[in-house]
Parts: sequence; C-alpha cells; structure tokens
Amino acid sequence: MNSASRLTASVFAVALVLFVGPVNAQKDKPAEKTATSEKSSEPAASDVTTQGEVDAGGQHIAYNAIAGIVTVGATDVQDAQLGNDGKPLPGTQLALSEPKDSADAPPVARMFYVAYFKKDSKSEDRPITFFYNGGPGSSTVWLHMGSLGPKYVETDGDQHQPAAPYKLLDNPNSLLDASDLVFVDAPGTGFGRLVGKDAEKAFWGVDEDGGAFTRFIARFITKYDRWNSPKYVFGESYGTTRSAVLAKMLGDRKSIDLNGVILLSQILNFSVFIDAASTNPGVDLPYILALPTYAATAWYHKKLPQQPPALEPFLKEVEEFATGPYSHALALGTDLTDAEKQSVAEKLHDYTGLPVAYLAKANLRVTGGEFEKTFADDADLTTGRYDSRFSGPTLDPLSQFAGYDPQSAAISSAYVSLLNDYIRRDLKYGEGQTYLPEIGVWQGGKWNFKHNDIPFGMNVASDLADAMKTNPRLKVMLNGGYYDLATPFFGAEYEEKHLPIPKSLAKNIEYDWYESGHMVYVRDECRKQLHDRVAAFIRSTAIAGK
Repeated sequence: MNSASRLTASVFAVALVLFVGPVNAQKDKPAEKTATSEKSSEPAASDVTTQGEVDAGGQHIAYNAIAGIVTVGATDVQDAQLGNDGKPLPGTQLALSEPKDSADAPPVARMFYVAYFKKDSKSEDRPITFFYNGGPGSSTVWLHMGSLGPKYVETDGDQHQPAAPYKLLDNPNSLLDASDLVFVDAPGTGFGRLVGKDAEKAFWGVDEDGGAFTRFIARFITKYDRWNSPKYVFGESYGTTRSAVLAKMLGDRKSIDLNGVILLSQILNFSVFIDAASTNPGVDLPYILALPTYAATAWYHKKLPQQPPALEPFLKEVEEFATGPYSHALALGTDLTDAEKQSVAEKLHDYTGLPVAYLAKANLRVTGGEFEKTFADDADLTTGRYDSRFSGPTLDPLSQFAGYDPQSAAISSAYVSLLNDYIRRDLKYGEGQTYLPEIGVWQGGKWNFKHNDIPFGMNVASDLADAMKTNPRLKVMLNGGYYDLATPFFGAEYEEKHLPIPKSLAKNIEYDWYESGHMVYVRDECRKQLHDRVAAFIRSTAIAGK
C-alpha cells in the first residue's frame, strides 16, 4: 500500500487506508464489484461442522468447529422478515414484493463465520466471544489465524517470513479454555457476499456496519441457543471502533447487555491519527500521543543517546514530558522562541533518536509516515507502522513518507495462505469459492463515515460511554502494543480516560500493554500474556453479580 500518496488527502481518507488488515499486495488494486455484490439469488453454502481437539490453558479441550453463513438484512425491520436460511419468510412484505431479478431485491449481507464450541458444556454456563478485525474492509483472517483460536500461524520474530510452506500449529494459548469463540468476517469479506440493490451502500458505513454486526449477533445466538450465555466482543483496530458502536446498538436495539468489551489496538476518535496530523493544523494532540511509541521504537532498536535499562519506566518519563513541556511548546505555536524550540528539539532527540536539526525543521511535529521513513537513519530502510520492531527496504529513498509497511509485507502471505489451506482442508468449507481477505471500501469514498447524523470528525467514544452508563456492570478491557504506530497505545489510553462517564465507572476499565505491535499476538510471549489476561477478564466478569 502506498500510504504516502494518501496522506495529503483528508483525515478520513487516511483512516480508510491505515486500518485495513495488513495485506499490501491488494490495497491499490480496484475492488472487483462482482466479488462482493452479486446478482445470484442462490442460497449460501450450508454450514459445515467438523471436530477438533486442543490442549490449552492446562485443559484438553474437544470442540466442534462450525463454518457457515448468517444472512442479515439491511435494517432491523427487513431483517425480521428473513428466515434462518436468509430467505424472506412466507407472507411477509419481502416475500410478497421480492422482484424476479434479485439485483433489484432488498439488500442483504451473507456474513461468513467460523465458530468453535467446547463439547459437553451448558450454554448458560459457557461464555461466548465474537471476534472481528477492522479495516474497515478487512476480514478476520488476522485474529482467526494468529490470536486465540485453536490454531495459530508461526511468525514469531521481527523479520520477513520465508515463502511457503508455512507452519500452522496447535495453539496452547487458545481461549477455548475460558470461552466459545466466533470469528466473524465483515460484510463482503471472506466467503461472505452482498446481495441485492445498493447492497454496498446499505452495509459499508460506520452505522450500517454496526447494524449488520448487531443483527448478526442476535441471529447467531438465536440459531445456537446462546441468549443466556455470558457475551463478549473482541475487536482489533477499526474493530474497536465497531465495538463501541456495537455495544450501544446491542443494548439499545436488541436489549442485549454484554458482559465485556475487549479492545485491541484501539481507535475511537479519528482526529488523533498521527499519520493524518499534518492535514489538521492547529490540532497537536496526535503528536503528543504518538511520542511514547516513537520512544519505545528507539529503545527497542537501541537508537537512544542514553539507553535506559527498562522500557516501561522510560515510557512513563516520556509520557510526562509529552503531556507537560512538549504539549506546552506545541500550544505556543509561533510564540515559541527559538531558544525554547531548540531545547525541546534536543529533548525529543534524547527520546526518539531523531536528529535535532530534523526535529527543528519539522517544527517539532513528526507524523507517523515521516518517522517510519526517517527513524532508521538509513535511506535504504523503512520502519514498520503496524509493528515498529520490523524494518524493510525503502521503496523510494527520496520520499518524505514511508511507502509501505514492512511488518505487513513480512507476515501477510503466511496468514492468508494458511487460512485458505486450513478452512478447505480441516474445516471442509469453501470448495470452489474465493476467500477475500479484504475489500477496497476506501476507493471512491464507498465507506460512509457519517455517524449519528454527524458528517465530520467521527468519534465513537460517546457510544462506548453510553453503553457503560446504560449497563453500569459492563467491563472494558483495553489491550495495546508499545510498538504500534498505527494506533499508538498512549492515544488509546487517553481516549479511555476521557470517556464522558461518571468517575465511578472508570474502575470498569482495565489497561494491558505488551512489548509488541498492532497485532500483539504475533509474538509468542505476548500471545500467552494476551490469553492469560483475557481469560482472567472473562472468568471475573462472567459470574453473575460481578
């Protein structure tokens, strides 16, 4: 993906580029409309159930794996007129008015999922967790193949993976010891498809997408008799944006209270993008919130003038500088004296390793793309955005910004290849079908960023706050990586600590950080930490009255 060419657009254009899953090879190709919006009215393939076993969390777990499709309507009213097979119920308005040409039929989304159910467990005693990645426009290949499912892709390390064959291993850190798992692909991705008139418009947007996932969860728990199970959602990247919207919609529209919301690599307020900061002059918060991640990157690569022995105490020092002297200097704008500017540039050099002259020339403001391009101090190397532990050859030595993401390039082939092999070989699903890891919803402004009838400055923090206020027992778990330049961890913490909630509800939020990047689970040690912390979170919140 050539993100540099999009950094001069709007904040929203950058948003669409930054938070799709890490498949680089397809990002600049035009989306194939026939791949996501079909004219065929043939029903989706039947669900397929297989069996598996895994040793996880000190348990030997036998499970059923179900791969299939849930069809949802574009509105709650339309959805209520669909049967479990996705067809209009007899006698409903949809059945009576459905045109012969399915291209003119009301829009529906056939959403693909893979569910893992522990055998011989009672549904009311067994938590269920719904996982999804972000984008928008990404499938859930990343969480499914890398995080807490029964299998994981071996990609530990910070180097580019060798080409196939890759290794898919049993996951000793699968969350199946604590919860049943459902990995859900966004509308139009994976094996899912959009059908009907104006289907893309009906499902590709902040509120449209949130509604689709709301209806998916309601249909899923009906289909599998899980209404009385403890319920959790686990979103990554734009999936955290979705989770905020979804938590509110589930309560408001379906009277479904969640036990917990698990957030990984969070973005709620789209005005804090560090890559888009230069397009929004006068708003300096992105630079302040990204500085600790720049410092963490410099610490990892040993680029600091004085290398601290431990990362976390060092980051606390950087955070205090970022919200204190650095914030004050940026707030002064043109009133900042040359002496003050030089002093701050020198301190930034101490924390980031970037040259003092470069920092002064940048007016103390370095965007994410500029940092990735400049940090290595080598015209031939670019630092990773999703995980700044990674680096790779620079595409254009003369460019101002990074031209691609080295971590994405390093692992995407392994994830996509093994998911296609695993689903077809082990789960017995998808013969003759194409799995879409992502779709180009950012092209031509296809994604609607209008939220709650507000057409600009998209911020879903109030949705999560409302969900917490209307369900004061709702618990939130925030996870993030120190080396994540796409959604900096300090920015996520800032968002949570500025939710419009009573102070008494702040104790409902848990913070967990990892020495990894955007996809914290690509590092084996961090995958285990993620499992242990999420399992403990679920066990503590699935008990009535907690």
